[in-house]
Amino acid sequence: MTTVYTPEKPGEKPPDGYYWGIEDSKWVLCPNPEEPKPSKQFIAKLRRPHARQQPFIDSKAKRKIIRAGRRSGKTVGIAIMHIQKFLAGRRQLYTAPTIEQVDRFWFEVCRSLGEPIAAGVYHKNETEHVIERVGTENRIKAKTAWNANTMRGDYADDLTFDEWQLMDEDAWEVVGAPMLLDNGGNAVFIYTPPSLRSAGVSKARDPRHAAKMYKAAIEDKSGRWEAFHFTSHENPYISEAALSELILDMSKQSYRQEILAEDDELAVTQLVYGKFNEAVCKIPRFEIPKEWPRYSGHDFGGANPAALFFAQVKLPLPDGAPPYMRFGDFVAYREYLPGPGFSIPQHVEQFRRIADGNGIQSAGGSHNEDEIRQGYTAHKWPILDPKFHNVLPQVDRVIGLMELNKLFIFNDLYHYLEEIMNCLWKRDNQGIITNDIQDEQRFHLCACARYRLSDFTPETVDSNRPVSRRSNRF
Repeated sequence: MTTVYTPEKPGEKPPDGYYWGIEDSKWVLCPNPEEPKPSKQFIAKLRRPHARQQPFIDSKAKRKIIRAGRRSGKTVGIAIMHIQKFLAGRRQLYTAPTIEQVDRFWFEVCRSLGEPIAAGVYHKNETEHVIERVGTENRIKAKTAWNANTMRGDYADDLTFDEWQLMDEDAWEVVGAPMLLDNGGNAVFIYTPPSLRSAGVSKARDPRHAAKMYKAAIEDKSGRWEAFHFTSHENPYISEAALSELILDMSKQSYRQEILAEDDELAVTQLVYGKFNEAVCKIPRFEIPKEWPRYSGHDFGGANPAALFFAQVKLPLPDGAPPYMRFGDFVAYREYLPGPGFSIPQHVEQFRRIADGNGIQSAGGSHNEDEIRQGYTAHKWPILDPKFHNVLPQVDRVIGLMELNKLFIFNDLYHYLEEIMNCLWKRDNQGIITNDIQDEQRFHLCACARYRLSDFTPETVDSNRPVSRRSNRF
């Protein structure tokens, strides 16, 4: 048996960076081993999803369909979802029928992954719109596609069709669905209900195919499908001014489809103010002559007070006025929606500023709000009780004026025009249109108009045109 003798360890402390070790049965100074250097972290800079994006980003459904308005954040939201899945090692494919839409998605992806791309963690091919981890299946790609042929040659774990309403259904049926069979992949369909604006660029065989898919998803009870709906107004990152500019030249139908993302094929009779002729009566602003009579309608309330100001046409017409305006027509020229927290004296101060020295005859409020009217009168702004006390006769008078193209609205009265576009008759449980206005309490400017204009009728306003018979609803 061999005995190994270990020499006694030196008593002195080794210098910094060294330790005592044994070599050839002797104590020697050995350098400390180098500590491993921490690997550098590269951050993907994702936007914070807004409240209507987060649910579809988090959804575990294998099939998702999103119906959303223009500039509602749907493409940014789906970019966030694809980036998260890409960072988890999955293979991503985003498709849209136009290069403009692809570019919006691609911008978000490149902005978020810019740091790791610059560091060489990922390789970017700008021409092909591809970001990948070289030597792996981990990839994110954006491409234009509108039918089966343009979809061929790719595969993915997660597949998105943006602007799905404009694409041929076979892009999914013939290529997309089979693509996901082997790996049990996920699919997302995003669309805005098609309007006349998109009719010329659509490749769809059935222009309602996206709406039908959405309806089927709503009715699905298996959990495989999930449907999401939100409007342009629900994007907190778009300003009210930008949205107002967007809807400035839209028709009622385009507004409901492209901003509210409504799929329903509404009958004209369900729109309370469907008789308003936008092509003729939504007009650019011009200077109202001093000699035109002025009127104002008022809707009271501490939370949402409102007022709407009208002028009545006299001849000759001023510069900028449509040449087809007639004596006695009305022009809505100013809206007032200050929000909560103002007193009657403060409102009156603003009304006088709007009046700018012109006399204004005012009416408004329901019949039982006489105490509020007295408060305004005490501050030298008398407001009359409307001639009719029930909502329906008031509404009928406004509809009558609209039917004869006798109510004009300046096109920068965004809120009033928006209310007109969105004011509906309520349907009952059988889908029959009733005599009640759906969510009537929301339409404050429409209330101002009916309070004031119900004092005038098409029969008593001068017109060379015959009076057409209005709805026999009332």
